[in-house]
Amino acid sequence: MVTRSGGRGVRGSVAVGVALAVFVAAGCGSESDSRADAKASAAVSDGSAASPEAPASPLSPATGSDGTASSTSAPPAVPASAASSTAGAPGTPGAASAAPPPAPAPPATGPPAPATAARPGAAPAANTPFDYQIGGPYQPAAGVGVVVRDRGAAPLGGAYNVCYVNAFQTQPDATAWWEKQHPDLLLRDGGAVVTDEDWGEALLDVSTPAKRNALIAVVGPWIDDCARRGFQAVEPDNLDSFGRSHGKLTLAHNAAFAKLLAARAHAAGLAIAQKNTVEMVGQRASIGFDFVVSEECAKYDECGAFAAAYDNKVFVVEYARADFDTACRGFASRLSIVLRDRDVTAPGRPAHVYAAC
Repeated sequence: MVTRSGGRGVRGSVAVGVALAVFVAAGCGSESDSRADAKASAAVSDGSAASPEAPASPLSPATGSDGTASSTSAPPAVPASAASSTAGAPGTPGAASAAPPPAPAPPATGPPAPATAARPGAAPAANTPFDYQIGGPYQPAAGVGVVVRDRGAAPLGGAYNVCYVNAFQTQPDATAWWEKQHPDLLLRDGGAVVTDEDWGEALLDVSTPAKRNALIAVVGPWIDDCARRGFQAVEPDNLDSFGRSHGKLTLAHNAAFAKLLAARAHAAGLAIAQKNTVEMVGQRASIGFDFVVSEECAKYDECGAFAAAYDNKVFVVEYARADFDTACRGFASRLSIVLRDRDVTAPGRPAHVYAAC
């Protein structure tokens, strides 16, 4: 997985002017300075309960996930943290390693399932307390209603669960699988695989309709599996990979693949999050995004643009205390905001940080 520059999120150098232009286009004004002392406990916009397929009771800190999921068309389904159990490896902060299952057979090819196959799930309610647990699952603080976990982890009973999927880049430990099974789907520059050097992840090639359809045949079943196991939404990461592509990808390429991901998520009955990439807020409706997971929107002055475009259904992760404080001063009564350590580690680890406002 990838996070912002300087830590979790190499973001491909979005110009401040672009963010401001989007902000103005969204019609957003100045934000409130109020800081909420308590958040709404509703986990879903329409007030519905968590999926009955979710575990019957919350996971304890001792047990964490009830195991990783296997996908019929996926590389090793290791949590987004599993490369190192002590110091988050590039793109894989935090959780203990798990032996990967055997590489699956090549997936079937073809276009994604139509978006009309099932009604999309409801987006999580704005301002719901949440936790960002992609580095390893654990029992969240009391009152948390939305939890983001890696697709290899089990959803949390009684919560609104968002399934993290690395959809635009490989996990570092899965690059060899992609090289063997789908070498043509790795982005290349003069024959060399284009890599996100900060996290050791190869970029996936979404530059043509044929490649996008081939990729959805791999990534789509991961999304289906999230739905089958009881998640309510999906967060496809690295939407901004075009900014790290050496000019081989464009925003339009990534938006086109995001549209396929949204169709697949909605067909499975899931909501789908826009991950960062403020330049795409104007395409929210045409792509099909339902809410936002934003890393460091206070740091990059993007929270207002996201809030205006998504009616406050914005789940903010900040990694620096000063940026967290800024986000809380301006948006605590409207958005869901947490402070996490950059490796998003579980409690009990020295680097673990969690705070909410």
